[in-house]
Amino acid sequence: MGNSNEMTIIFDSRPENEGLARVAAAAFCTQLNPTLEEVADLKTAVSEAVTNCIIHGYQGEVHKIRMKCVRKERTIYLDIEDDGIGIADVEKAMEPLYTTRADQDRSGMGFTFMEAFMDEVKVTSQVGKGTCVHMSKKIGN
Repeated sequence: MGNSNEMTIIFDSRPENEGLARVAAAAFCTQLNPTLEEVADLKTAVSEAVTNCIIHGYQGEVHKIRMKCVRKERTIYLDIEDDGIGIADVEKAMEPLYTTRADQDRSGMGFTFMEAFMDEVKVTSQVGKGTCVHMSKKIGN
């Protein structure tokens, strides 16, 4: 099997493609024989990151989202990236319950869920250029 592997997929920022991203990330991680809980955690984090691209990054317009999955040893690294409006204050955006889209019943818990389900979450963003959510999770012992 080797000690590393990677894949990148690019898809439209359509709500129906959130499921595609979840399944692709889950399938990629199966090479490490994860528990059902580990797969569910990964899928939830991917779902939140992709939804942020669709709702906040592109504000419902259809553009491209890139998802890169890398396995090194027993750790899965994920980058989910858009070329949308970016985040002016990443620290503020990562606060629980903070949302810029209360009008759409957004709870402001996306980054909080990502942090709860992954070992590490880092967000890089530039206003007018886009956002990348970098996440990692060790699978197994």
